[in-house]
Amino acid sequence: MGWKTLDEMDLSGKRVLTRVDINVPIVDGVVTDATRIRRIAPTVKHILEAGGRPVLLAHFGRPGGERRANLSLEQLVPTLERAFEAPVAFAADCVGTEAELAAETLQPGQVLLLENTRFHAGETKNDADLAAGMAKLGDVYCNDAFSAAHRAHSSTEGLARLLPACAGRLMQAELEALESALGKPNRPVTAVVGGAKVSTKLELLSNLIEKVDNLVIGGGMANTFLAAKGYDIGVSLAERLMVDTANEIMAKAESTGCNILLPTDIVVARKFEAHADHEILPLDACPDDAMILDAGPASVEAIAAVLSESKTLIWNGPLGAFEIEPFDAATNAAALKAAALTRSGQLVSVAGGGDTVSALNASGAAGDFSYISTAGGAFLEWMEGKVLPGVAALEQ
Repeated sequence: MGWKTLDEMDLSGKRVLTRVDINVPIVDGVVTDATRIRRIAPTVKHILEAGGRPVLLAHFGRPGGERRANLSLEQLVPTLERAFEAPVAFAADCVGTEAELAAETLQPGQVLLLENTRFHAGETKNDADLAAGMAKLGDVYCNDAFSAAHRAHSSTEGLARLLPACAGRLMQAELEALESALGKPNRPVTAVVGGAKVSTKLELLSNLIEKVDNLVIGGGMANTFLAAKGYDIGVSLAERLMVDTANEIMAKAESTGCNILLPTDIVVARKFEAHADHEILPLDACPDDAMILDAGPASVEAIAAVLSESKTLIWNGPLGAFEIEPFDAATNAAALKAAALTRSGQLVSVAGGGDTVSALNASGAAGDFSYISTAGGAFLEWMEGKVLPGVAALEQ
């Protein structure tokens, strides 16, 4: 671990320039899901309790370097005050005279929210002058936005090099969970990777094959691999032009000793709709006019057996068309098995990605996983083995 935590920083009397992710959904001016705000509250409260003065930097939407009233962070102030249980002041810019005055006059016990960093075109270009302007507003830099750590922006990468820097509580939790899953995991390690397309997860699969003992492939991706193995998959969602690539991945897995698990039985239907007529069939019996929408019960038993022998699990993507019943059965059953093993202390389970979070929440398993990341792109890039600029800057 080459980065510092909040506990290693002297925050008393300091302005703590804190990069957060509060890019939350809003309908008619009302925040409809405050999860991201709640998750940064421990960092802000720690800074306040340590005698520091939190100055929050964040982006909101994609304004493209222009000021847009509907993307102003000012509308989040009431929600932030409820989450932090502290007064939140607002500055109409994230650099310049007004922002500097607001940061300088910020009182102990108060929080300052700066305007949307992406109102400046230089933010996404990692503009050095913009980062320097932001640095004037703080004495210490704290990055608590792992979800933005895969982008080299002024507020995530450039700024971290200009002030004494540390990770916030959420960033710390993300990094520690990821380190436990792929950095120095207890073995055997199993990865579950699902989703629609092999093409979007090539780098992910290639990296995981070298690091995990078992790789469970599900969803539409599995259909491509089944086609590569010569099975008829009817009219199932698949990338038929990726068959050679799938064969290359399976050959690489064999050479590295990674065990790939594909469905051994299938759930098929003629219509992609909830409660459509369906049947469970052997892998080699998919009708020409049917589509594979889920893995069957024998496949789930095989996955459960592997999970029972595993010490670490990384999960990204569903095993079937989890959005519609009954094609969520394999995802739900495997997730609940992983949750039970985690609850009993037999498994460390780390999951992430948009569909993954939705699927695990729907199954009722999410609460028992060791850690669930809401970081999306950053989580995937970390799984792909890429260097995350926002993390690398903290390690300087």
